[in-house]
Amino acid sequence: MTTLDQTAFKQLDADKRLQNPVFKSATGRAGRFGFRGEIAIKFAQQFADEARPPEITADQVIAVAHEGSPGVDFMAAYLLSFEYLKPLADAMGSTLKPDGKYFMYCNNIDLSKRYQVPYGGATFYVLPIDEATVYNELLDLLYLERGDLKRLDSAGKVDQIADTALKFSGTFPTMTYEEGLSLMGPVRDPGENRPV
Repeated sequence: MTTLDQTAFKQLDADKRLQNPVFKSATGRAGRFGFRGEIAIKFAQQFADEARPPEITADQVIAVAHEGSPGVDFMAAYLLSFEYLKPLADAMGSTLKPDGKYFMYCNNIDLSKRYQVPYGGATFYVLPIDEATVYNELLDLLYLERGDLKRLDSAGKVDQIADTALKFSGTFPTMTYEEGLSLMGPVRDPGENRPV
């Protein structure tokens, strides 16, 4: 059975970037390890031995890596701001692959637009997100039926999404990270309009 230490997740885990996992295990596919949770992008300054939550995270992460492969093959995540794409790519470092499939759902991108953004040797699909979850948005993008996934366990869901995402061949207009910064809207407070 594949372990985390046999995949590109080893370095991310050693750097304490894999946070709040809801799934962190081998999947049903031979040689594959999956992760669902958060990826720490920027750590808060720590004083003495206190543990503080990261200042910036990529949330609702779904990702897989293959045994013996130097990088993460597939990842989808929610970013509060498009601006966080650069620090995320920097945090991921060599675990990003030129042929990896990376889907970033950003809160402050025009809801009618989708882009491909090359950065750090990889290409990111940058998509808008409003009220839905990364999971639901991904199912829509990949034309996966929710009913078909309901029967599967967590590992099976990760496998089904990853298998389909790795075959994704859609193309969107390409823009640079700098162009994206000029086009992005203001960051909305995720806590506004929520009951206390």
